[in-house]
Amino acid sequence: MISRLHALGPDLRDMARLAAPIVLVSVGIQAMGVVDALMVGRLGGYAIASVALGNFYFFNISIFGIGLLYAIDPVVAQAVGAGDTAGIARGIQRGMLLAVASAIVIMLALLPGEWVLSALNQPDDVIGPTADYTRRRLLGAMPFLLFNVWRQALQAMGPVRPIVLAVLAANAVNALANYALIYGNFGFPALGVVGAGWATAISNWTMAGLLLWFAWPLLRDALRPWHPESLHWAPIRRMIGIGAPIGTQWFFEAFAFGITTIFMGWMGTASLAGHEIALNMAALTFMVPLGFSGAAAAVVGRAIGRGDMPAARRDAAAAIVCAVLFMSCSAAVFMAVPEFLATRYTREAATLAVAVSLIPIAGVFQVFDGTQAVTSGVLRGTGDTRVPAILHMVAFWGVGVPLGATLGFFTPLRERGLWWGLTAGLAAAAFLQTWRVIVRLRADIVRVQVDAPALVVSERGD
Repeated sequence: MISRLHALGPDLRDMARLAAPIVLVSVGIQAMGVVDALMVGRLGGYAIASVALGNFYFFNISIFGIGLLYAIDPVVAQAVGAGDTAGIARGIQRGMLLAVASAIVIMLALLPGEWVLSALNQPDDVIGPTADYTRRRLLGAMPFLLFNVWRQALQAMGPVRPIVLAVLAANAVNALANYALIYGNFGFPALGVVGAGWATAISNWTMAGLLLWFAWPLLRDALRPWHPESLHWAPIRRMIGIGAPIGTQWFFEAFAFGITTIFMGWMGTASLAGHEIALNMAALTFMVPLGFSGAAAAVVGRAIGRGDMPAARRDAAAAIVCAVLFMSCSAAVFMAVPEFLATRYTREAATLAVAVSLIPIAGVFQVFDGTQAVTSGVLRGTGDTRVPAILHMVAFWGVGVPLGATLGFFTPLRERGLWWGLTAGLAAAAFLQTWRVIVRLRADIVRVQVDAPALVVSERGD
């Protein structure tokens, strides 16, 4: 094992160098949610719980649309590897069409907040603030999805500096807007939780606008002139055929965490707030393997596009090792100092007790979470999206959610039981997807072509 890691040394260094800016982007996007939770924490447990429910509502409604756009990874990355500039442009333009259509559906679905949250039997003191927060957040849905299109395209193409600059600027805007709108500074009204929703929407518009500005020299030839073929339904349908399983996979995973958030609401506001703190921290560290996942999808896709399967295999192995090593270190920190970490968010005793009990469990599932994330990226780069969706459904809804509900409601473990169920689901997803990567990369894979008469994902030996 040591000799194999030593042999991978150059690939590990190359992968870390390529993934570092993508990781920074992923962490930066998640940091906006962390800042929201930290800054509303001074208002009390109800505010943390309201932001938690608001984020749950927003992301579980929008996650399918976000995943749908990740069809850009194999389509554009493999076109880059093949030197197909027209294919790159058509892929990005179709992604933008899908983003606009998805955003309209998402915004409509986020409007009836009070009705949805009441139907889910959530605490009365958080329903109103959560619904108001979500209606402000939905104003940033369209720029957020367009940002994701341009981000995925740039990652597939290679240059990511414009994404880093846009995300850093958006974080600064988010922090200032939170400070102004939550607490009424700089002459603005004190809007509380609603102010955090406004701040997120403003930062999403900032992020998308700045990315387009910074990346215009790189994206210009892909965005204009508009290719009439980009409007043809058949290739759009094939692109949806790649992206819909990704959206389905992410939905199964996100809603597993989402249903756990609903269960926590049934246990009370303190349980919900403590869950949000632990989940907020775990989501931040998860951005690192998610960044490696994006890098893996890009480099594996480019290698397949140019017909270099040995490079695709080496890149996949390097990404998985890097992600697992980081999450192992993160797990050690979570398990060593849970109280120190939780008190960065709140000093409220009931909320703090729940958070401190959950953070070490978050440490346990870190390695599994990182593994399933990066293997998803490897498979996405190869164009394999349907099988991972099935594996996620089995892992989270055949194992994780039923086990968590049983341990949470029928044993004294309560909140910890729900989280041990999530841990089991993540472990199952990690093992199943690692097996799929091994099987998939044994084959010689040729490029995904959505403009062909039929979607071609040809393999030999699979």
